[in-house]
Amino acid sequence: MNTPSLLGRTPSKNLIYGSLLFAILFNFIPFGQSLPVPDMVAVVLVFWNAFLPSKVGLIFAWILGIIMDIHAGSLLGQHALAYSVLSYGAISLHRRLLWYSTFSQTVQIVPLFAISLFIVALIRFVADGGMAPWWYFSRPIFDGLAWILVSWLLQTMINKKRAPSIETRKVFLGK
Repeated sequence: MNTPSLLGRTPSKNLIYGSLLFAILFNFIPFGQSLPVPDMVAVVLVFWNAFLPSKVGLIFAWILGIIMDIHAGSLLGQHALAYSVLSYGAISLHRRLLWYSTFSQTVQIVPLFAISLFIVALIRFVADGGMAPWWYFSRPIFDGLAWILVSWLLQTMINKKRAPSIETRKVFLGK
């Protein structure tokens, strides 16, 4: 039995890696500690692991986590472990997520973001006794809202109909 796919066509590697690069660059923006900002790397990782688990997997999530650890100056492996657990959860849910709309998928995905955030907070607490501020734990809600936007945007980019090239038009018009 073929499972339905929300992705109308297979995305290019440029789109996959370009979206992950954009997410990394978004996370590099210094927003400060005043407001909770969604972790775009986590959101894009969940998207690609949920819809194409064979293209972006646990090792790639681990590498992105190490990059985010270096950027944040946190304990090495903290984000790597969180992203790996997050990716494993997305891969485990990928068949179930295909049957739901984007808004219903958010209900399935937000607990994964909460688990990932809890892992980061727990490692920080065990390592140096640092407690996260209260608003830090509202970030899975913002990650869920970002999921809606990222999912819609990437699905639109994947399913976008491309205009025929000039050479194709010339052949078609007989010029």
